[in-house]
Amino acid sequence: MGKSETILQLKKNFIFAVIRAGSEESGYEICKSVYEGGIKNIEVTFSTPGAERVIRRLSDDFAGTDMVVGAGTVMDAVTARIAIMNGAAFIVSPHFSADIAQTCNRYAVPYLPGCGSVTEVNTALEHGSEILKIFPGGVLGPAFIKDVHGPIPYAQMMPSGGVSIDNMAAWIENGACAVGVGSALTKRYKTEGAESVREEAAAFAAKLNEIRK
Repeated sequence: MGKSETILQLKKNFIFAVIRAGSEESGYEICKSVYEGGIKNIEVTFSTPGAERVIRRLSDDFAGTDMVVGAGTVMDAVTARIAIMNGAAFIVSPHFSADIAQTCNRYAVPYLPGCGSVTEVNTALEHGSEILKIFPGGVLGPAFIKDVHGPIPYAQMMPSGGVSIDNMAAWIENGACAVGVGSALTKRYKTEGAESVREEAAAFAAKLNEIRK
């Protein structure tokens, strides 16, 4: 997919699974389980050992499906390039970086930088970001998006951190174009394994369908 097609697919899939795992194997297993549960945007964070290899495996194994695999917790341009060279279709960071933006623009890969103020939102837009990660979402709250849309109605924002089944509707009502979900998906993984991840992902996917109806 080209950059514009990737952005459209990310928004259609809507929920981003933010995966932080303790090993390469568990990272792959969790990502696969999340997809089987119905969440199609997979953000493999670079806090996961061997993250680039997880991205490569997913990109190869799920080529031609509606899974969109990207990299999260990307702190610098070097890491962004490593992720892209291993098949990452989008790049997410907890902050805004002009260097990462430049690298992503060079390879026509969407960059979703973390923004926590109107100034950061505007700076990210000026550097070509089309979806902005509102972080930390649990601190900023759903009203942040609505307030930013007052002066900047065209800003497309995705909260990450603090998104739950119970408040997903509030984020959508306030104008979120997508949401990022992390630990809520893996809270039972250590004790109950991959099936628990599928169940949590399925619950989020069902809730999204309910809200959309």
